[in-house]
Amino acid sequence: MSYNFTDPYEIARFIKEAKKSTPVKVYINGDLSGCDFGNIEWYGSANFYVLYGESDEITKLILDNKEKIRHFRDEIDRRNSAVPMLNLLEVDARIEPGAIIRDKVKIEKNAVVMMGAVINIGAEIGEGTMVDMNAVVGARGKLGKRVHLGAGAVVAGVLEPPSKEPCIIGDDVLIGANAVILEGVKIGNGSVVAAGSVVVEDVPEGVVVAGTPAKIIKEVDDKTKDKTKILDDLRK
Repeated sequence: MSYNFTDPYEIARFIKEAKKSTPVKVYINGDLSGCDFGNIEWYGSANFYVLYGESDEITKLILDNKEKIRHFRDEIDRRNSAVPMLNLLEVDARIEPGAIIRDKVKIEKNAVVMMGAVINIGAEIGEGTMVDMNAVVGARGKLGKRVHLGAGAVVAGVLEPPSKEPCIIGDDVLIGANAVILEGVKIGNGSVVAAGSVVVEDVPEGVVVAGTPAKIIKEVDDKTKDKTKILDDLRK
């Protein structure tokens, strides 16, 4: 079944129709030799096993074989989740540990996603763009090429309510640390958003905005370009 992940109603339908998942990892101290593991992924032998699978299936296995089990411990990181994590092996980019990237996200070549960043379903990250530490790109947010989204900055998602268009950040934009781009706002190519700003309306190309709410304070000049240039070596 196909979905249009640029459409909030289609994303909502995808989440509604997705099979909800509660995967767990369980360590077993006990002898499970000869057990029918069914769909459960398992590793081990003798008296130690590691199981991966859905919570209800593993719970049933444990209860059915409780006389064979001395101890067990489980690990769980989600409950009734509708959207899995993105398969990072299919991404030609640099993704650092601790980034949380949902499925149905598009990340182009030589992008960089740093520790603690969060990228939600339907988002698009352009070629050579960096999403810095603890930054957030909400559902359907679009970052152009060679963007730098500063540490702790937020590009608001637009999924619920579904009435607004997504945030669209143009090419060669720098968004400073802890800035917030509100729902539906568009930032023109080459513009700069100062750290800590809250952007509530569209920003044209080639300007610097600052403040809460953010206002244009000047056009991007050579001095600004020198202060905001990106380093290609970080994207190799």
